[in-house]
Amino acid sequence: MVFSWRGGRGARRLLLSLLLLAAWEAGSGQVHYSVLEEAKHGTFVGRIAQDLGLELAELVPRLFRVASKGRADLLEVNLQNGILFVNSRIDREELCGRSAVCSIHLEVIVDKPLQVFHVEVEVRDINDNPPVFREREQKVLISESAPLDSPFPLEGASDSDIGRNSLLTYRLSLNEHFELKITTKTDKSILPELVLRKSLDREEIPELNLLLTATDGGKPELTGSVQILITVLDVNDNAPAFDKSIYKVALFENAQNGTRVIQLNASDLDDGLNREIFYGIRMILPVSEKCMFSINPDTGDIRIYGKLDFEENTEYEIQVNAIDKGIPSMAGHSTVLVEVLDLNDNVPQVIVTSLSLPIREDAQLGTVIALISVSDRDSGANGQVTCSLTPNVPFKLVSTFKNYYSLLLDGVLDHESESEYMLVVTARDRGSPSLSATAKVSVEVADVNDNTPTFAQPEYTVFVKENNPPGCHIFTVSARDADSQENALVSYSLVERRVGERALSSYVSVHAESGKVYALQPLDHEELELLQFQVSARDSGFPPLGSNVTLQVFVLDENDNAPALLPPGSGGVSGSVSELVPLSVGAGHVVAKVRAVDADSGYNAWLSYELQSAAGGARSPFRVGLYTGEVSTTRALDEADAPQQRLLVLVRDHGEPALTATATVLVSLVDSSQALKTSSWASAGAAGQEAALVDINVYLIIAICAVSSLLVLTLLLYTALRCSAPPTEGACGPGKPTLVCSSAVGTWSYSQQRRQRVCSGEGPPKTDLMAFSPSLPPSEDCLNPSCEVSHLYNLNMYIHIYIF
Repeated sequence: MVFSWRGGRGARRLLLSLLLLAAWEAGSGQVHYSVLEEAKHGTFVGRIAQDLGLELAELVPRLFRVASKGRADLLEVNLQNGILFVNSRIDREELCGRSAVCSIHLEVIVDKPLQVFHVEVEVRDINDNPPVFREREQKVLISESAPLDSPFPLEGASDSDIGRNSLLTYRLSLNEHFELKITTKTDKSILPELVLRKSLDREEIPELNLLLTATDGGKPELTGSVQILITVLDVNDNAPAFDKSIYKVALFENAQNGTRVIQLNASDLDDGLNREIFYGIRMILPVSEKCMFSINPDTGDIRIYGKLDFEENTEYEIQVNAIDKGIPSMAGHSTVLVEVLDLNDNVPQVIVTSLSLPIREDAQLGTVIALISVSDRDSGANGQVTCSLTPNVPFKLVSTFKNYYSLLLDGVLDHESESEYMLVVTARDRGSPSLSATAKVSVEVADVNDNTPTFAQPEYTVFVKENNPPGCHIFTVSARDADSQENALVSYSLVERRVGERALSSYVSVHAESGKVYALQPLDHEELELLQFQVSARDSGFPPLGSNVTLQVFVLDENDNAPALLPPGSGGVSGSVSELVPLSVGAGHVVAKVRAVDADSGYNAWLSYELQSAAGGARSPFRVGLYTGEVSTTRALDEADAPQQRLLVLVRDHGEPALTATATVLVSLVDSSQALKTSSWASAGAAGQEAALVDINVYLIIAICAVSSLLVLTLLLYTALRCSAPPTEGACGPGKPTLVCSSAVGTWSYSQQRRQRVCSGEGPPKTDLMAFSPSLPPSEDCLNPSCEVSHLYNLNMYIHIYIF
């Protein structure tokens, strides 16, 4: 395009404006297209993906979409080729009325990352509306005395198109009295007038019918016509005349109904009835179904008859007639231009057009969450809007384009602290007084698996009585995860390991959902006293997180083993044995010794011996030691005693219920000569047994004293360390009782020497000496009927002392 500077200062200003407009559009980042109205469906508009710098392959993955503030179905994008095309009928007049510029504003939004582009599609006018007259017939009253060249205004046609398509030309049907004259008004609109070129004679021609045709400037041109009915009146020489041909008035849009607009005044030089005038409104432009003004026919006072609205119409043109009462009457014409002034009477509108929710709690700073648009129907400062956000939230608003804002992340999120934010966006105009509107935006914070399941304590101690039923519920582990939904859904499993030669899973199992731990088989205290293992808690997040807890399961003894008599080679009596006893022995002579052991522990292994009464109730000269099992005489023997005596020794443990075993001792009373042969052997055997018992007792006493001293020293040292540490909850004070299962064992007792295997299944077996707490009644908190629960405080617990 070439510009000439010969046009003077106006041309230079025009060129400068065009250059500034081009620079502004280039910096705004917009894409402009144009399309004709009434274009067919599928009409090409532009290669929008290419013009925005987007690859066709990424349109679908990045959720390419187009949003429109108005009707969203007018234009559409083919995601296969990135072409913007017409989707439905576009009527420029319906969309923009008579505005000089008509554009459709599109917001193109793509995700990952979120980008927003602004596209303006100009809708160009086509000549699709013919000129239209308001009425099918116009009546014009003309006095026969009207002078030549008298003008008679006609009502012009209107065309809904704009530009050249709305430029109207008029032509009048052929006649000898009138010709058509076009008058251009101050607002550049044209008004057709009839100009009298030949005097009228009512007696010759009382009426004339003419055809007025309006043609627009479009291609092809469209026309409209109206019938002009001219009535020739008898002489009333002077028509009323107004002071001005055009009156201008300005009113604020909040003017009340009935407010005076203007007081018109017309005069007539005639006398009598021909001088009297009444007023009427001939037409109000723009044409509306509602009558916005009224006129007093006697005074010419024009008042508001409705409600003015600047946003609906900014100006009105009132065409007024002043008609005298002559016969025939004559009319004068004038125009009142009413300008409507804007007031700040419209509250801003806030629209959230795009949301990327929920937002992950580990989202980066600056992440776009929402696109917010604001608008105000007012003009000037009344329509200028600023946007603000609720304070003290980790978000901010950033202006992106005109009245568009982006809601961005401006702080660190934590789902566990705050799972949802209710944001309030406030839009405020610059009018006086200022008006504002708010919109609430709910931002949900999505959880991320950033918390590990945790147990209340790192280790639990569980006591279970042996011989439990298979599948017995022995304990429940529970871990808590601070996350939500699947990230907080915890499942439990065993940490598999070997227990001796067997797998841990053959002893216990854990329910994956409830955390209940079950014993899969009956446990045997004599085989396994302590089972130590770990349970793992793992959430369902991605990637999953987990932690472990240790369970120490102590298997408590039950009285499930009866006393067993030692074989004769061990120095005791087993089953039935015969002994020769001289008649010469005195009271207290040891005849035999019954030895028995019990595979149980504690009270269950504490044995006592008693002699069954003889048949017939006769008093036996023998007795048995309650805890030693030694059978000895109670008095000196004599010949009156039965030569053959059968002694029945009952061995009983202290379990509940007690279990027993029976040994039979056959005693034969002989004289001294018969017993002489066996006396030396008996003496030697007795001496050896006594010596062995003495040795065993000495060693046992020494061991007990040493271990007891070590235990006391350890407890004192532990108590001193605990009390010297900084005071914490539960230190050096009464603690919360531990829930355990206790055995019904009584006082201190010596257990048999036997080989025990512990939970680890590793290392050599150990000889144990065990101390037991007093029996306690069963508690109602026991996990199942196979075990009993008691609360043990301080030192009232099981103490296992292993002697290697």
